[in-house]
Amino acid sequence: MRIGLLGTGPWARTAYAPALAGHTGVEFAGVWGRRPAAATELAERYGVAAHADVDALLADVDAVAVALPPSVQAELAVRAARAGRHLLLDKPLAVSAAEARAVTEAVERAGVASVVFFTARFQKEPDAWIEEQAAVPGWFTARAQWLGSVFTTDSPFAASPWRREKGALWDVGPHALSVLLPVLGDVRQVVAAAHGPADTVHLVLDHATGASSTLTLSLSAPPAAAGADVELRGEAGVSLLPGSSEGAVPALARAADSLVAAARTGRPHACDAAFGLRVTEILSAAEARLAAAADRASADWAGSDDWAGSDDRAR
Repeated sequence: MRIGLLGTGPWARTAYAPALAGHTGVEFAGVWGRRPAAATELAERYGVAAHADVDALLADVDAVAVALPPSVQAELAVRAARAGRHLLLDKPLAVSAAEARAVTEAVERAGVASVVFFTARFQKEPDAWIEEQAAVPGWFTARAQWLGSVFTTDSPFAASPWRREKGALWDVGPHALSVLLPVLGDVRQVVAAAHGPADTVHLVLDHATGASSTLTLSLSAPPAAAGADVELRGEAGVSLLPGSSEGAVPALARAADSLVAAARTGRPHACDAAFGLRVTEILSAAEARLAAAADRASADWAGSDDWAGSDDRAR
């Protein structure tokens, strides 16, 4: 399978390009980026073609890997699917349900394979744990904390406009959901959502199995407090998500393997575009809850000011 890379940013340079270049089962065939000079530099580093035009790259490959902001990804994923190209996509699939649905519909119409790269689902130890826990009945509740320090360090991702706008809910929220949904089932309702410090958010979810989960998500944690933890509690006792012995590059190589297998067999992967759509729908519901909570808090604060003002005048 010949795979072209769309994107030249930090994630493309540190994860996608090395994973594709080092993979013996696929051919890294070319690069396109919104900055032609960056595309040329990255392509030359790996000895592949740089394309000034997306359609030229699509004409030269069997599949594309996308390392672009989610709204850009969604638009180009639709374009690539319509051209009959398989898709290795990043999370979040999009930042609106409508955009994510357009990708899913394009994939279905074209009959192409799709895989969305949720990191934990392609790392050996976490993925094995998820599969094991999904077979265990009687989970009662779960607690997930996905705390990053992107905005409190010199992370190369801190300047990302979409991360600045959307924060942890959309950046690390997909990771937490990708772990919880296979174990606890689909989310029936976002029961509650509240803002914490900076971009931190807290969610309470009601799952199809009857279990509930709480999520704390942040990109603004102090570096010493950063990390990802998932704890399940139920009839079987307590189970903790294990750490991974490998980084993003081996996991991305495994995601590429999954794309090749899905394209060859016609059997969709568990983390396909349809799963990416469902994650997007849940995050959209949480975002709406957060906005409503903020509006209520603002109205309550305004009401308290009015009351205080009238009380002061009475005095």
